[in-house]
Amino acid sequence: MKQCKQVKIGLIREGKIPSDSRVALTPAQCKWLQAHRRGLSFLVQPSPGRCYKDEEYERAGIILKEDLADCDILLGIKEVPVTDLTEHKTYLFFSHTKKKQPHNQKLLQAILQKKITLIDYECLEHDDGKRIIGFGFFAGIVGAHNGLMAYGKRTGLFNLDRVYKQKNFKELIHTYFGLRLPNVKIVVTGSGRVAHGLVEIMNLMGVHEVEPDEYLERRFNYPVYTQLKGQDLYINPLTGMYNRMHFHGYPQQYISKFKPYTRQTDILLNGVYWYEGVPRLFEADDIQQDDFIIETIADVSDDENGSVPINTQTQSIIDPVYGVSRNTGFITPPYQDGSIDIMAVGNLPNELPRDASRYFGEQLIKFVLDDLLHNGSEILTRATIAQNGLLGAQYAYLQDYAEKRD
Repeated sequence: MKQCKQVKIGLIREGKIPSDSRVALTPAQCKWLQAHRRGLSFLVQPSPGRCYKDEEYERAGIILKEDLADCDILLGIKEVPVTDLTEHKTYLFFSHTKKKQPHNQKLLQAILQKKITLIDYECLEHDDGKRIIGFGFFAGIVGAHNGLMAYGKRTGLFNLDRVYKQKNFKELIHTYFGLRLPNVKIVVTGSGRVAHGLVEIMNLMGVHEVEPDEYLERRFNYPVYTQLKGQDLYINPLTGMYNRMHFHGYPQQYISKFKPYTRQTDILLNGVYWYEGVPRLFEADDIQQDDFIIETIADVSDDENGSVPINTQTQSIIDPVYGVSRNTGFITPPYQDGSIDIMAVGNLPNELPRDASRYFGEQLIKFVLDDLLHNGSEILTRATIAQNGLLGAQYAYLQDYAEKRD
Protein backbone atom coordinates (compact mmCIF):
# COMPACT_ATOMS: atom_id res chain seq x y z
CA MET A 1 0.00 0.00 0.00
CA LYS A 2 1.37 3.40 -0.97
CA GLN A 3 1.29 6.15 1.62
CA CYS A 4 0.08 9.64 0.75
CA LYS A 5 -0.89 12.65 2.79
CA GLN A 6 -4.54 12.89 3.76
CA VAL A 7 -6.26 13.73 0.49
CA LYS A 8 -9.96 13.81 -0.23
CA ILE A 9 -11.10 13.62 -3.86
CA GLY A 10 -14.61 14.47 -4.97
CA LEU A 11 -16.33 13.22 -8.11
CA ILE A 12 -18.56 16.07 -9.21
CA ARG A 13 -21.93 15.81 -10.90
CA GLU A 14 -21.78 16.71 -14.60
CA GLY A 15 -23.61 19.96 -15.21
CA LYS A 16 -23.03 20.69 -18.88
CA ILE A 17 -25.97 20.48 -21.28
CA PRO A 18 -26.35 18.16 -23.14
CA SER A 19 -25.65 15.92 -20.20
CA ASP A 20 -22.77 13.47 -20.12
CA SER A 21 -22.91 10.20 -18.22
CA ARG A 22 -19.19 9.35 -18.13
CA VAL A 23 -17.12 9.36 -14.93
CA ALA A 24 -13.45 9.94 -14.21
CA LEU A 25 -13.25 6.91 -11.90
CA THR A 26 -15.59 3.93 -11.64
CA PRO A 27 -16.85 2.59 -8.30
CA ALA A 28 -14.43 -0.37 -8.48
CA GLN A 29 -11.51 1.98 -9.19
CA CYS A 30 -12.41 4.24 -6.25
CA LYS A 31 -12.67 1.20 -3.97
CA TRP A 32 -9.28 -0.11 -5.13
CA LEU A 33 -7.62 3.26 -4.65
CA GLN A 34 -8.99 3.69 -1.12
CA ALA A 35 -7.60 0.23 -0.29
CA HIS A 36 -4.18 0.79 -1.88
CA ARG A 37 -3.48 4.51 -1.27
CA ARG A 38 -3.43 5.07 2.48
CA GLY A 39 -4.73 8.52 3.33
CA LEU A 40 -6.86 8.81 0.18
CA SER A 41 -10.64 8.94 0.38
CA PHE A 42 -13.46 9.75 -2.03
CA LEU A 43 -16.75 11.57 -1.96
CA VAL A 44 -19.25 11.34 -4.80
CA GLN A 45 -21.82 14.01 -5.54
CA PRO A 46 -25.14 12.24 -6.19
CA SER A 47 -26.24 12.24 -9.82
CA PRO A 48 -29.18 10.56 -11.56
CA GLY A 49 -27.45 10.67 -14.95
CA ARG A 50 -24.21 8.76 -14.44
CA CYS A 51 -23.55 5.49 -16.26
CA TYR A 52 -22.52 4.13 -12.86
CA LYS A 53 -25.40 4.62 -10.42
CA ASP A 54 -25.12 6.19 -6.98
CA GLU A 55 -25.91 2.81 -5.43
CA GLU A 56 -22.91 1.25 -7.20
CA TYR A 57 -20.60 3.75 -5.51
CA GLU A 58 -22.29 3.13 -2.16
CA ARG A 59 -21.89 -0.63 -2.54
CA ALA A 60 -18.19 -0.01 -3.22
CA GLY A 61 -17.92 1.81 0.12
CA ILE A 62 -17.78 5.33 -1.34
CA ILE A 63 -19.67 8.07 0.51
CA LEU A 64 -22.31 10.07 -1.36
CA LYS A 65 -22.39 13.73 -0.42
CA GLU A 66 -23.92 16.78 -2.06
CA ASP A 67 -21.47 19.28 -0.53
CA LEU A 68 -17.89 18.65 -1.66
CA ALA A 69 -16.44 21.75 0.01
CA ASP A 70 -14.02 19.75 2.14
CA CYS A 71 -12.50 17.96 -0.85
CA ASP A 72 -8.98 18.87 -1.95
CA ILE A 73 -9.37 17.80 -5.59
CA LEU A 74 -12.50 17.71 -7.74
CA LEU A 75 -12.71 15.42 -10.77
CA GLY A 76 -15.18 15.91 -13.60
CA ILE A 77 -15.37 15.17 -17.30
CA LYS A 78 -16.86 18.02 -19.35
CA GLU A 79 -16.79 21.76 -18.72
CA VAL A 80 -18.11 22.79 -15.32
CA PRO A 81 -20.87 25.43 -15.44
CA VAL A 82 -19.59 28.74 -14.11
CA THR A 83 -22.23 28.80 -11.38
CA ASP A 84 -21.06 25.41 -10.08
CA LEU A 85 -17.39 26.34 -9.65
CA THR A 86 -16.07 26.42 -6.08
CA GLU A 87 -13.34 28.97 -5.42
CA HIS A 88 -9.80 27.99 -4.41
CA LYS A 89 -10.27 24.34 -5.44
CA THR A 90 -8.15 22.16 -7.74
CA TYR A 91 -10.20 20.82 -10.64
CA LEU A 92 -9.46 18.29 -13.36
CA PHE A 93 -11.75 18.26 -16.40
CA PHE A 94 -11.80 18.95 -20.12
CA SER A 95 -12.15 22.74 -20.22
CA HIS A 96 -11.85 23.18 -24.00
CA THR A 97 -10.18 26.56 -23.55
CA LYS A 98 -6.64 25.97 -24.86
CA LYS A 99 -7.69 26.87 -28.42
CA LYS A 100 -9.49 30.02 -27.19
CA GLN A 101 -12.87 28.44 -27.84
CA PRO A 102 -15.32 31.38 -27.70
CA HIS A 103 -18.08 29.46 -25.92
CA ASN A 104 -15.79 28.70 -22.95
CA GLN A 105 -14.24 32.15 -22.52
CA LYS A 106 -16.43 32.97 -19.54
CA LEU A 107 -15.46 29.66 -17.95
CA LEU A 108 -11.75 30.50 -17.98
CA GLN A 109 -12.47 34.01 -16.74
CA ALA A 110 -14.45 32.59 -13.81
CA ILE A 111 -11.70 30.08 -13.01
CA LEU A 112 -9.15 32.88 -12.74
CA GLN A 113 -11.50 35.12 -10.81
CA LYS A 114 -12.22 32.37 -8.27
CA LYS A 115 -8.52 31.54 -7.93
CA ILE A 116 -9.09 27.98 -9.05
CA THR A 117 -6.32 25.62 -10.11
CA LEU A 118 -7.31 23.90 -13.36
CA ILE A 119 -5.47 20.85 -14.67
CA ASP A 120 -6.87 20.06 -18.11
CA TYR A 121 -6.94 16.39 -19.14
CA GLU A 122 -6.39 17.41 -22.75
CA CYS A 123 -3.07 19.02 -21.83
CA LEU A 124 -1.61 16.02 -20.01
CA GLU A 125 1.17 14.91 -22.35
CA HIS A 126 4.28 12.77 -22.31
CA ASP A 127 7.58 14.47 -23.05
CA ASP A 128 7.21 13.67 -26.76
CA GLY A 129 3.85 15.46 -26.93
CA LYS A 130 1.68 12.32 -26.98
CA ARG A 131 -1.57 12.68 -25.03
CA ILE A 132 -1.58 10.68 -21.80
CA ILE A 133 -5.26 10.45 -21.06
CA GLY A 134 -8.49 10.74 -22.96
CA PHE A 135 -11.52 9.05 -24.43
CA GLY A 136 -10.15 9.10 -27.97
CA PHE A 137 -10.09 5.33 -28.44
CA PHE A 138 -13.81 5.01 -27.75
CA ALA A 139 -14.53 8.14 -29.79
CA GLY A 140 -12.90 6.27 -32.67
CA ILE A 141 -14.88 3.10 -31.93
CA VAL A 142 -18.22 4.89 -31.96
CA GLY A 143 -17.26 7.28 -34.76
CA ALA A 144 -16.27 4.48 -37.14
CA HIS A 145 -19.46 2.58 -36.39
CA ASN A 146 -21.59 5.68 -36.93
CA GLY A 147 -19.78 6.54 -40.15
CA LEU A 148 -20.48 3.08 -41.57
CA MET A 149 -24.03 3.26 -40.23
CA ALA A 150 -24.58 6.55 -42.11
CA TYR A 151 -23.20 5.08 -45.33
CA GLY A 152 -25.51 2.09 -44.95
CA LYS A 153 -28.51 4.38 -44.53
CA ARG A 154 -27.49 6.48 -47.54
CA THR A 155 -27.05 3.51 -49.87
CA GLY A 156 -29.51 1.02 -48.39
CA LEU A 157 -26.87 -1.70 -48.86
CA PHE A 158 -26.66 -2.74 -45.19
CA ASN A 159 -28.01 -1.78 -41.79
CA LEU A 160 -26.21 -1.08 -38.51
CA ASP A 161 -28.05 -0.46 -35.25
CA ARG A 162 -27.05 2.39 -32.94
CA VAL A 163 -24.15 1.93 -30.52
CA TYR A 164 -25.94 3.42 -27.52
CA LYS A 165 -28.54 0.65 -27.69
CA GLN A 166 -25.83 -1.89 -26.78
CA LYS A 167 -24.98 -2.57 -23.16
CA ASN A 168 -21.23 -2.49 -23.73
CA PHE A 169 -18.43 -2.86 -26.26
CA LYS A 170 -18.64 -6.65 -26.12
CA GLU A 171 -22.29 -6.54 -27.15
CA LEU A 172 -21.43 -4.11 -29.95
CA ILE A 173 -18.92 -6.56 -31.37
CA HIS A 174 -21.61 -9.23 -31.48
CA THR A 175 -23.70 -7.04 -33.80
CA TYR A 176 -21.00 -7.38 -36.47
CA PHE A 177 -21.37 -11.14 -36.76
CA GLY A 178 -22.72 -11.86 -40.22
CA LEU A 179 -22.27 -8.26 -41.39
CA ARG A 180 -21.50 -8.15 -45.10
CA LEU A 181 -20.17 -4.82 -46.35
CA PRO A 182 -20.11 -3.78 -50.00
CA ASN A 183 -16.86 -3.10 -51.85
CA VAL A 184 -16.30 0.27 -50.23
CA LYS A 185 -13.03 2.18 -50.02
CA ILE A 186 -12.43 3.86 -46.66
CA VAL A 187 -9.74 6.29 -45.54
CA VAL A 188 -8.76 6.48 -41.88
CA THR A 189 -6.75 9.60 -40.99
CA GLY A 190 -4.59 10.11 -37.92
CA SER A 191 -2.28 8.07 -35.72
CA GLY A 192 -3.45 8.67 -32.16
CA ARG A 193 -6.05 7.08 -29.90
CA VAL A 194 -8.93 8.12 -32.13
CA ALA A 195 -7.33 6.47 -35.15
CA HIS A 196 -6.66 3.33 -33.11
CA GLY A 197 -10.38 3.13 -32.35
CA LEU A 198 -11.26 3.68 -36.00
CA VAL A 199 -8.91 0.91 -37.10
CA GLU A 200 -10.25 -1.43 -34.41
CA ILE A 201 -13.73 -1.23 -35.91
CA MET A 202 -12.39 -1.67 -39.44
CA ASN A 203 -10.75 -4.90 -38.33
CA LEU A 204 -13.80 -6.10 -36.39
CA MET A 205 -16.00 -5.48 -39.43
CA GLY A 206 -13.64 -7.43 -41.66
CA VAL A 207 -12.45 -4.47 -43.73
CA HIS A 208 -9.04 -5.27 -45.27
CA GLU A 209 -6.11 -2.86 -44.83
CA VAL A 210 -4.13 -1.86 -47.93
CA GLU A 211 -1.16 0.46 -48.39
CA PRO A 212 -1.86 4.02 -49.53
CA ASP A 213 -0.25 3.64 -52.95
CA GLU A 214 -2.19 0.45 -53.71
CA TYR A 215 -5.38 2.13 -52.47
CA LEU A 216 -4.96 4.93 -55.00
CA GLU A 217 -4.09 2.68 -57.92
CA ARG A 218 -6.94 0.18 -58.03
CA ARG A 219 -10.46 -0.84 -57.11
CA PHE A 220 -11.13 -3.98 -55.08
CA ASN A 221 -13.85 -6.63 -55.01
CA TYR A 222 -13.97 -6.50 -51.20
CA PRO A 223 -14.12 -3.63 -48.64
CA VAL A 224 -10.75 -1.98 -47.91
CA TYR A 225 -9.30 0.83 -45.84
CA THR A 226 -6.01 2.64 -45.76
CA GLN A 227 -4.64 4.60 -42.81
CA LEU A 228 -3.03 7.96 -43.57
CA LYS A 229 -0.64 9.34 -40.94
CA GLY A 230 1.28 12.61 -40.90
CA GLN A 231 3.77 11.71 -43.60
CA ASP A 232 0.91 10.56 -45.86
CA LEU A 233 -1.14 13.72 -45.34
CA TYR A 234 1.27 16.65 -45.31
CA ILE A 235 4.36 17.84 -47.14
CA ASN A 236 6.62 20.86 -46.92
CA PRO A 237 6.58 22.19 -50.52
CA LEU A 238 10.04 23.74 -50.11
CA THR A 239 11.79 20.58 -48.93
CA GLY A 240 9.47 17.95 -50.36
CA MET A 241 9.62 16.27 -46.93
CA TYR A 242 7.60 15.74 -43.77
CA ASN A 243 9.22 16.07 -40.35
CA ARG A 244 6.91 15.38 -37.43
CA MET A 245 8.54 17.69 -34.88
CA HIS A 246 8.92 20.51 -37.39
CA PHE A 247 5.33 20.04 -38.55
CA HIS A 248 3.92 20.39 -35.04
CA GLY A 249 5.93 23.55 -34.53
CA TYR A 250 5.32 25.11 -37.95
CA PRO A 251 2.24 23.48 -39.51
CA GLN A 252 1.58 26.53 -41.67
CA GLN A 253 4.68 25.66 -43.70
CA TYR A 254 3.03 22.47 -44.94
CA ILE A 255 0.31 21.69 -47.46
CA SER A 256 -2.14 18.80 -47.69
CA LYS A 257 -1.46 15.72 -49.84
CA PHE A 258 -4.99 14.38 -49.39
CA LYS A 259 -6.63 15.49 -52.65
CA PRO A 260 -5.92 12.28 -54.66
CA TYR A 261 -7.88 10.33 -52.03
CA THR A 262 -11.01 12.40 -52.62
CA ARG A 263 -11.17 10.74 -56.05
CA GLN A 264 -10.89 7.19 -54.68
CA THR A 265 -12.78 7.21 -51.39
CA ASP A 266 -16.37 6.40 -50.45
CA ILE A 267 -16.08 6.98 -46.69
CA LEU A 268 -13.68 9.24 -44.77
CA LEU A 269 -13.13 8.49 -41.07
CA ASN A 270 -11.22 11.50 -39.78
CA GLY A 271 -9.14 11.17 -36.61
CA VAL A 272 -6.70 14.06 -37.21
CA TYR A 273 -6.04 16.34 -34.25
CA TRP A 274 -6.51 19.79 -35.75
CA TYR A 275 -5.49 23.24 -34.54
CA GLU A 276 -5.06 26.61 -36.22
CA GLY A 277 -2.37 26.48 -38.88
CA VAL A 278 -2.70 22.76 -39.68
CA PRO A 279 -3.62 22.34 -43.37
CA ARG A 280 -7.16 21.18 -43.99
CA LEU A 281 -7.52 17.86 -45.77
CA PHE A 282 -9.28 19.59 -48.65
CA GLU A 283 -10.95 22.92 -49.35
CA ALA A 284 -14.68 23.48 -49.02
CA ASP A 285 -15.22 24.19 -52.72
CA ASP A 286 -13.48 20.93 -53.69
CA ILE A 287 -16.75 19.09 -53.05
CA GLN A 288 -18.17 20.74 -56.18
CA GLN A 289 -15.72 18.84 -58.39
CA ASP A 290 -17.13 15.90 -60.35
CA ASP A 291 -14.26 13.64 -59.27
CA PHE A 292 -14.82 14.28 -55.54
CA ILE A 293 -16.63 11.02 -54.77
CA ILE A 294 -16.65 10.90 -50.94
CA GLU A 295 -20.24 10.32 -49.84
CA THR A 296 -19.91 9.99 -46.06
CA ILE A 297 -17.52 11.70 -43.63
CA ALA A 298 -17.28 10.77 -39.96
CA ASP A 299 -15.39 13.72 -38.49
CA VAL A 300 -14.55 12.07 -35.19
CA SER A 301 -12.21 14.88 -34.16
CA ASP A 302 -15.21 17.20 -34.67
CA ASP A 303 -13.37 20.48 -35.21
CA GLU A 304 -15.82 22.87 -36.81
CA ASN A 305 -14.18 24.43 -39.89
CA GLY A 306 -11.14 22.31 -39.08
CA SER A 307 -9.46 19.50 -41.00
CA VAL A 308 -12.84 18.77 -42.63
CA PRO A 309 -13.82 22.28 -43.74
CA ILE A 310 -17.42 21.41 -44.59
CA ASN A 311 -18.11 20.34 -41.00
CA THR A 312 -19.69 23.47 -39.58
CA GLN A 313 -21.86 22.18 -36.76
CA THR A 314 -22.00 19.54 -34.05
CA GLN A 315 -24.85 17.07 -33.82
CA SER A 316 -26.23 15.05 -30.91
CA ILE A 317 -25.93 11.36 -30.14
CA ILE A 318 -29.61 10.89 -31.01
CA ASP A 319 -29.27 12.77 -34.30
CA PRO A 320 -25.60 12.40 -35.34
CA VAL A 321 -25.71 13.04 -39.09
CA TYR A 322 -26.44 16.04 -41.29
CA GLY A 323 -25.94 16.75 -44.97
CA VAL A 324 -23.99 19.35 -46.92
CA SER A 325 -25.03 20.30 -50.45
CA ARG A 326 -22.28 19.72 -53.00
CA ASN A 327 -23.46 22.69 -55.06
CA THR A 328 -24.08 25.33 -52.42
CA GLY A 329 -22.24 24.10 -49.31
CA PHE A 330 -25.44 24.72 -47.35
CA ILE A 331 -26.61 22.32 -44.65
CA THR A 332 -29.30 19.84 -45.71
CA PRO A 333 -31.06 16.89 -44.12
CA PRO A 334 -28.92 13.73 -44.31
CA TYR A 335 -29.03 11.13 -47.05
CA GLN A 336 -30.13 13.51 -49.81
CA ASP A 337 -29.13 13.28 -53.46
CA GLY A 338 -26.45 15.85 -54.24
CA SER A 339 -25.22 16.05 -50.66
CA ILE A 340 -22.41 14.64 -48.52
CA ASP A 341 -23.29 13.20 -45.14
CA ILE A 342 -21.35 14.45 -42.11
CA MET A 343 -21.29 12.56 -38.81
CA ALA A 344 -20.06 15.00 -36.15
CA VAL A 345 -20.79 14.53 -32.44
CA GLY A 346 -18.80 16.10 -29.61
CA ASN A 347 -19.36 13.36 -27.01
CA LEU A 348 -19.20 10.15 -29.03
CA PRO A 349 -17.71 8.03 -26.19
CA ASN A 350 -20.93 8.65 -24.27
CA GLU A 351 -22.53 5.96 -26.43
CA LEU A 352 -20.34 3.42 -24.58
CA PRO A 353 -20.00 5.30 -21.28
CA ARG A 354 -19.14 2.46 -18.92
CA ASP A 355 -16.38 1.03 -21.14
CA ALA A 356 -15.04 4.51 -21.89
CA SER A 357 -15.05 5.51 -18.21
CA ARG A 358 -13.25 2.35 -17.11
CA TYR A 359 -10.57 2.88 -19.77
CA PHE A 360 -10.19 6.56 -18.82
CA GLY A 361 -9.87 5.75 -15.12
CA GLU A 362 -7.18 3.15 -15.82
CA GLN A 363 -5.05 5.79 -17.57
CA LEU A 364 -5.70 8.32 -14.80
CA ILE A 365 -4.54 5.86 -12.14
CA LYS A 366 -1.54 4.62 -14.11
CA PHE A 367 -0.06 7.91 -15.27
CA VAL A 368 -1.47 10.83 -13.26
CA LEU A 369 -2.94 10.10 -9.86
CA ASP A 370 0.19 9.38 -7.82
CA ASP A 371 1.84 12.59 -9.04
CA LEU A 372 -1.34 14.44 -8.13
CA LEU A 373 -1.38 12.95 -4.64
CA HIS A 374 2.28 13.61 -3.87
CA ASN A 375 4.63 16.31 -5.10
CA GLY A 376 3.36 17.00 -8.59
CA SER A 377 5.40 16.57 -11.75
CA GLU A 378 6.45 18.35 -14.92
CA ILE A 379 3.57 16.61 -16.68
CA LEU A 380 1.05 18.16 -14.27
CA THR A 381 2.74 21.56 -14.44
CA ARG A 382 2.50 21.55 -18.25
CA ALA A 383 -1.20 20.70 -18.00
CA THR A 384 -2.04 23.40 -15.43
CA ILE A 385 -3.87 26.07 -17.38
CA ALA A 386 -4.56 28.13 -14.27
CA GLN A 387 -3.15 28.11 -10.76
CA ASN A 388 -4.63 30.13 -7.92
CA GLY A 389 -6.00 32.77 -10.27
CA LEU A 390 -3.02 33.03 -12.61
CA LEU A 391 -2.45 31.48 -16.02
CA GLY A 392 0.17 28.74 -16.16
CA ALA A 393 3.46 29.69 -17.77
CA GLN A 394 2.67 27.75 -20.95
CA TYR A 395 -0.73 29.41 -21.28
CA ALA A 396 0.27 33.07 -21.21
CA TYR A 397 -1.02 33.25 -24.80
CA LEU A 398 -4.54 32.98 -23.34
CA GLN A 399 -4.21 36.34 -21.54
CA ASP A 400 -6.17 38.36 -24.11
CA TYR A 401 -8.81 35.61 -24.24
CA ALA A 402 -9.06 35.67 -20.46
CA GLU A 403 -9.29 39.47 -20.23
CA LYS A 404 -11.60 40.25 -23.14
CA ARG A 405 -15.12 41.19 -22.09
CA ASP A 406 -18.31 41.50 -24.06
